[in-house]
Amino acid sequence: MSDVPEVPPEVAAPVVTPARVVIAVCLIAPFVALLWVGSYTKIDPTFIGIPFFYWYQMLWVLISTALTMTAYKLWQRDQRARHGGTR
Repeated sequence: MSDVPEVPPEVAAPVVTPARVVIAVCLIAPFVALLWVGSYTKIDPTFIGIPFFYWYQMLWVLISTALTMTAYKLWQRDQRARHGGTR
């Protein structure tokens, strides 16, 4: 037994945060949408003469870009918050 007062351990930030859940959803959504091929293996509705099968996949290129950018910005904000705003 010593007379030195015990210093409480540093409280670590939680690993799973709401921001990280949103990041995961943003990154997983394109995979789920495109791997579920049965949902878009059809011709109709066509868009300017392009069958649904093709324009649906091309639309997901744009959606994936927006979701990846969102995930990146959220990740940057999460890291800044975890490191005390020094980054």
